[in-house]
Amino acid sequence: MAATGVCAFATGYSPVSGQSPEMMTSFRPILMKQNRIGALAVSTLSEQASTATKLKSTTSTLPQSNGKFQEQEATTRNVYANMDELPEEEEGRKTLMDFFEACKEFIGSDGGPPRWFSPLECGCRAPDSPLLLFLPGIDGTGLGLLMHHQKLGKIFDIWCLHIPAKDRTSFTGLVQLVESTIRSEYSRSPNRPIYLVGESLGGCLALAVSNRNPDIDLLLILSNPATSFVKSQLKPLLPLLQSIPDEFFLLARNSMLSLTTGDHLRMLMDNVMKGIPLGQSVIGKLSQDIFAASSYFSVLVEILPKELLEWKLQMLKSASAYANSRLHATKAEVLLLCSGRDQLFPSQEEGERLRHALPNCEIRKFDESHHFLFLEDGIDLVTIIKGTSFYRRGKYHDCVSDYMPPTPAEFKKLYDSKRWLNAALSPVMLSTTKDGKDGKVAKGLAGVPLQGPILYVGYHTLVGLEVIPLVSEFPTQRNILLRGIAHPMLFERLIEAGYLMYQPDSIQLMGAVPVSGTNFYKLVSSKSHSLLFPGGLGEALHRKGEAYNLFWPEKSESL
Repeated sequence: MAATGVCAFATGYSPVSGQSPEMMTSFRPILMKQNRIGALAVSTLSEQASTATKLKSTTSTLPQSNGKFQEQEATTRNVYANMDELPEEEEGRKTLMDFFEACKEFIGSDGGPPRWFSPLECGCRAPDSPLLLFLPGIDGTGLGLLMHHQKLGKIFDIWCLHIPAKDRTSFTGLVQLVESTIRSEYSRSPNRPIYLVGESLGGCLALAVSNRNPDIDLLLILSNPATSFVKSQLKPLLPLLQSIPDEFFLLARNSMLSLTTGDHLRMLMDNVMKGIPLGQSVIGKLSQDIFAASSYFSVLVEILPKELLEWKLQMLKSASAYANSRLHATKAEVLLLCSGRDQLFPSQEEGERLRHALPNCEIRKFDESHHFLFLEDGIDLVTIIKGTSFYRRGKYHDCVSDYMPPTPAEFKKLYDSKRWLNAALSPVMLSTTKDGKDGKVAKGLAGVPLQGPILYVGYHTLVGLEVIPLVSEFPTQRNILLRGIAHPMLFERLIEAGYLMYQPDSIQLMGAVPVSGTNFYKLVSSKSHSLLFPGGLGEALHRKGEAYNLFWPEKSESL
């Protein structure tokens, strides 16, 4: 059995006691009260359980939010000291090949009703982690977040919905299934947020469930939702399938599947057309992905007969109509992720429509991405969640207790994107060491105490750009994260003529918070290293004759 299957056991057999290693694979089931309908851990539409059983558990420590990247103090090796040694990608992240191999096993020998499963690699979360339910697209496998499982599993309790290929549960039936689950979990933990991550069809499902349950604390993350089905390239296929003879069906089916499996071949061709040099390792990886995609395509061809494909398209049509008819009732927080090169739906156009229709909605656009956003190498869902401050463990987001410092890979990407500024400014860091009674000024940050709380007060000299090398040097030299206390304007999206000109993701990822007395008190209470520039906008934008003038307020303000 491949390492990406599901955990199977005989009906009525408990995997908690007496399970054999041969029966375990890389997924653990969400145990449900069973009606003895099969050999897998399944859920029925009417009966839901409220607990997940782990077949494998590990321990891990979440990063601290008090300004220290590591738990230990000075004895901890600073992994940020040498930027060239930091990883480019997250350790343990799975690949597109892993996704295709898992899908082949899932859809090749599948049956029974829709059910939840929880990946084994997601078993090292913190005890107060919120629940995340992944609602799949038209494929129904529930594996769309496979490349993100390990990282998501550290901060979420993850359940994935699997809809077998032969299942004929209606869209309203799926809504009732998810609704029953969230109501069960809400009754157990009413203060625990529940995240619904929906891709394509799953986006419509998340909206529908949210609209029917305004009393439950839900947060929606929608990736290219299928609410624009009426404008998609799939809509014309539906009447075509209903009218064409069987001998012409293969052409229509292959046309649809080519839209869903050709992204990586297009990516290779795009790079060639742009003149981007392709190294041997890059070509090798793309070749493996394309080979895996062709293998996955052959499996899809075998399991998508005419009546099933027609059923799937009808499902998309009804899901889109259902979700759109109730958009006005959506009260949940929504994060929209829209691709610019989606071959199935006009996702960015639809994203703008939904942003105006939904009262509490944030949008992020990925101009070079395709429909299956979560399967692309450059996309990291956890980084997106952290950068948009969309993560919380309670009723409200706490910018201190809910903050998670950047991982080494995240920090390296941010550092590399601003490396040119460090080179241009050539900053020199000085600190006072504990050398004698009066101390001694030394080059570097060796004199900065590791233990907080500490408040660093700064002065604008280059329109605030001097903050960037300052924030980047503290982690590399002292393993300390500076939590910036910034003007609230920096946390607002800047939109001009319909285009997003600025978004605060990078400063939020590095721990900046809006200036207020409450936030300052929280940072001090958590022993953070905080950075404050009291001069404000007037000091940052010096006029003629105001060079080196301080614009600090004479009376205390928010602090």
